[in-house]
Amino acid sequence: MSEPPGTAVSTAEPPVRADTPSPPLTAQRVQPLRRPGRWIVTAAVLVLVAQILHGLVTNPFYQWDRFRYWFLRPAVLDGLVVTLEVAALSAVLGLLGGILLAVTRLSGSPVLRAASWTYTWLFRSVPLIVVLIFLYNFSALYKTLSLGVPFGPAFVTFDESRLATDMTIAVLGLSLNEAAYAAEVVRGGILSVDQGQHEAAAALGLPKGYQFRRIVFPQALRSITPNYVNQLIGLIKSTSLVFYVSLLDLFGSVQSMGNTYPGDIVPLLVVATVWYLILTSAVSVAQFYVERYYARGATRTLPPTPLQKARAGLAGLRDRLRREAAV
Repeated sequence: MSEPPGTAVSTAEPPVRADTPSPPLTAQRVQPLRRPGRWIVTAAVLVLVAQILHGLVTNPFYQWDRFRYWFLRPAVLDGLVVTLEVAALSAVLGLLGGILLAVTRLSGSPVLRAASWTYTWLFRSVPLIVVLIFLYNFSALYKTLSLGVPFGPAFVTFDESRLATDMTIAVLGLSLNEAAYAAEVVRGGILSVDQGQHEAAAALGLPKGYQFRRIVFPQALRSITPNYVNQLIGLIKSTSLVFYVSLLDLFGSVQSMGNTYPGDIVPLLVVATVWYLILTSAVSVAQFYVERYYARGATRTLPPTPLQKARAGLAGLRDRLRREAAV
């Protein structure tokens, strides 16, 4: 039956009575988004890793029995101790020199800025092996070193050949080279501190030295730490060059043993590789905890430690398995 003209037709749903029972709710499982590309790449990576591990274990060229023999030999451990001593001394001296260079680079004196820039430019341009060899032959240029009046009489004279031992040359060369790179790392960290911190410290009338030690530098360490740890890892590997100045570090000891036992060159190189991996991994772990320490006050929650991540992952896996079993 048609409606007369001008009559409005209602399309609204009829009202639902309060006593009408609602349809029962059924639990529906949310399906995750399918990512076939991720699974394909993951499978390819796992296959590649398995092939590499299989090749390392089954290839007789690596001579794993000789690797076990050399890994803890006294000659190798003595070289490892020398590597640790050189790396530790060079890291401390290089960082101190880098802080000094960074402060002078930011100084108001044009002479200090020019001197700092020239030093950084020079040692970042010259290869480390050249610096070490130059220092090793330094006595050929200067037989003695003296302290006294400039262009006048000398009060104290040193015999350079006795003063410059192999350890001294190695530490000095690495420290000079490391200071140039550390200077840029420290300078970048200082510049990353908000300018308002400098202005607030100056408004309180604090001395410049106190401002730097207690306000600016602690905040800059958050930026300095990860960058300088990268430099430290490179420094540990750079200690292998001190072999060329007659200092038997880890690489030098392995190289010396390889010349004596030419059939064990490959396992000896693997021994050195594993020890370098252990040292750099230990530095990376220390980096995590140092960064976590200096992150206090900068983030609302501290990043979880590896143990906390493992516990959270196991708890999440356990909850997921329980939900799967319940469904």
